[in-house]
Formats: sequence, structure tokens, C-alpha cells
Amino acid sequence: MSQLTRLQTRADQVLSSDSVHVPSPCVSVCVVNPSTQLCEGCLRNIQEIAAWGQMPSAQQRGVWQQIQVRCAEKLRSQA
Repeated sequence: MSQLTRLQTRADQVLSSDSVHVPSPCVSVCVVNPSTQLCEGCLRNIQEIAAWGQMPSAQQRGVWQQIQVRCAEKLRSQA
């Protein structure tokens, strides 16, 4: 399973959970792609990464939704 597929699966799991705690998407691959401005590991932008700790759970879930969309777009572009 590719890292991208694992991230997408994790996004699905997080978004289907009703847990109060929303886990960080960080996978310790902290490299920002200069053309997309997204982290290669978690597909978040710098603003999302910097603000994560102060975001309310609802906003963190919104970031996970964006990650889900970004994963799907990247998988489509690779096909």
C-alpha cells in the first residue's frame, strides 16, 4: 500500500470517527513541495501545519477533509 493510499485510508477512519480527539495527520515526512506548497507526507499546507495545535476539533476535521480531497486528486493524476 502506498503512502498516499495509507493517508487516504487514515483520513477515512478519522472522518468516520466521532472521537473528540482528532489525531494529527503528520507522518514525519516533513518536506514541502515547492510547486504545490503541500507537505509530501501529510498533504497539509504550511498554515494548516502551523495552526494545527490551536485549531478546534471541527476545524481539524476540516483539514482532514481537505487531505482526503488532495489524496483523491493525486491518485487520479497518477492513474
